[in-house]
Amino acid sequence: MKFSELNIIRPILKSLEEQNYVEPTPIQERTIPLILKGKDVLGGAQTGTGKTAAFAIPIIQLLNKMPDNRKKRHEVDALIVTPTRELAIQIDDSVSVYGKYTGIKHAVVFGGVNQNPQVRELNDGISILTATPGRLLDLINQGFTLKKYPGVGAPFKQYDED
Repeated sequence: MKFSELNIIRPILKSLEEQNYVEPTPIQERTIPLILKGKDVLGGAQTGTGKTAAFAIPIIQLLNKMPDNRKKRHEVDALIVTPTRELAIQIDDSVSVYGKYTGIKHAVVFGGVNQNPQVRELNDGISILTATPGRLLDLINQGFTLKKYPGVGAPFKQYDED
């Protein structure tokens, strides 16, 4: 099977071709069509098997099909939470590659660095946010994401430890 057989839009296929990605890995072949149909997927595979592309490609495609007026709302439409800054950066880099020709705006936030550049990026408006839990919760608690991005942070609640 080839990526072109998975009903992936031309802008994403073009970026995949530039990376010399022709055939999807098994996890990509099984998950991309399901996600594009709006199905929930829980998948697991070894490191290096293309899990990021398996979820990032359909997310980018679904967001790309949204009406232009929705894209201009400056709200986060997809949130990817990952445990480490290294993985967050890697995922955001992949989103950048796969979405190169779509115009989808994305950003990554993680702790251990000055948050001001990250907040400026959020304030510019993005569709896909990749974040580590600590920095995400920190920004939510400071009100940065709750005010500008009401969809992000709504499911988070603070619980006191017993």
